[in-house]
Amino acid sequence: MSDIGSDEFEDERNKLGEYEGGRNDAGERHGVGKAILPNGDSYQGQYENGKRHGEGTYKFKNGSRYVGDYYQNMKHGQGTFYYPDGSKYEGLWVEDLRHGHGIYTYPNGDTYDGEWLHDMRHGQGIYHYHETGSKFKGLWVNGKMESAGEYIHSNHRYQGNFINNNPFGPGKYVFDIGCEQHGEYHQLEQDRAEGEWGELASTSVLKWIPKCITGMTVWTPGKETAGELYQPKMAASRGPPTSDIFTRQQQTSAKH
Repeated sequence: MSDIGSDEFEDERNKLGEYEGGRNDAGERHGVGKAILPNGDSYQGQYENGKRHGEGTYKFKNGSRYVGDYYQNMKHGQGTFYYPDGSKYEGLWVEDLRHGHGIYTYPNGDTYDGEWLHDMRHGQGIYHYHETGSKFKGLWVNGKMESAGEYIHSNHRYQGNFINNNPFGPGKYVFDIGCEQHGEYHQLEQDRAEGEWGELASTSVLKWIPKCITGMTVWTPGKETAGELYQPKMAASRGPPTSDIFTRQQQTSAKH
């Protein structure tokens, strides 16, 4: 059923745009239909009592597109959102927000596969860095790396605790050659500089303090692991390139 040319639905068309599809006995949009909204967006899918409800496709005039479930006009359930910058989210929604498990693919090829809460990374998740192949696996809180987690690289990994996207406190580097370097991360505050608006701005740098090198041990999140001292063929004084690793990759994930 179409409302084009119908005096009965002329007022509705002016407010809600053009609609072509089913209606219920009260004249509300109901069943399968297609609508072109006054702002240029369009929707094709299921309605219930005048609202988008069920499966449908919503196209935004800016190039975005949502394909998935609706509940009372809100994205709710399983759905995929395609953003105009080329990024994509595929997963669960609750009342128009990313909520539950979902996979977000960013414009640079990075991906996050894990839990969401109120549109933010929250819970267990894995962030994969496309350029380097490295990934972070662990707990997220309000979009940031927090608590126990590990950075996994091609030939080694770091396991420890994180605070505000940075490693902090006891941790260890595990190398594929069969040894571990235990130590602690400290955040050192650099000299403060006056900002553009007169405020004091400070930055911190990460400093890895090695303690010992051991054989392979079992990692218990949140607990420092002790082991017998082990001297591998590699030079014990040669620490991992920690500063560049964490600085580059945390800046990338923080932007997302």
